[in-house]
Amino acid sequence: MPDASLPGGQPVQVAPGPAGLQGVLFDMDGLLVDTEPLWFEVESIVMARLGGDWDPADQQHLIGGSLARSVDYLLGKATRPASRETVARWMVGGMVELLDSRPVPVLPGARRLLAEVAAAGMPHALVTSSERVVMEAVLRQLRVTFPVTVTGDDVAATKPDPEPYLLAAARLDADPRRCAAIEDSPNGVASAEAAGCLTVAVPSLVPIPPRPGRLVLASLAELSLDGLRQLAAGR
Repeated sequence: MPDASLPGGQPVQVAPGPAGLQGVLFDMDGLLVDTEPLWFEVESIVMARLGGDWDPADQQHLIGGSLARSVDYLLGKATRPASRETVARWMVGGMVELLDSRPVPVLPGARRLLAEVAAAGMPHALVTSSERVVMEAVLRQLRVTFPVTVTGDDVAATKPDPEPYLLAAARLDADPRRCAAIEDSPNGVASAEAAGCLTVAVPSLVPIPPRPGRLVLASLAELSLDGLRQLAAGR
């Protein structure tokens, strides 16, 4: 597998570490919690302010992407002027307001797998393209904590760039090639695989095809820590 790289093309030499699983890296939106309907509502409201229409096909373009990418896409459809900073503020503020006022559905198997990983003392991290204030609002609802979190605020390049997963592995003091990354979007899968992680895809709204080295499941309910350990050992 080729070495990953940081923004600017600087190579990162990742030597294989000791056999066995060293960490589990979780995405958030669409994997642990079903926030996509809330994002759709916020995007629709913001798009109306910008004088345009929004439909599910537009949302699919943004799944797993960064706030900057979403803002650019919204402004590309706008018929009324607004600054990038203003649109970003509308997006983030609207999402936090919804998360603080409504329950967000936890996806099947998420709580069990998180509890299993934590109880085993397995190093783990949350790796999300969302802004930190959005992540914090989600975690308040979940009532869970992570030893390490990486958000869109923490990196120069967001998913599909490998930087978020490389940073999470480094903060866990783990070899990314000995970490399992669990994702629901093509952008997230591309980021994890570019970082060298063993990748498990649980697609939400956009299909993700299986391929060598990638496990695709219908739900987190099909996944266990023992299963992740077996995948790492088989690698």
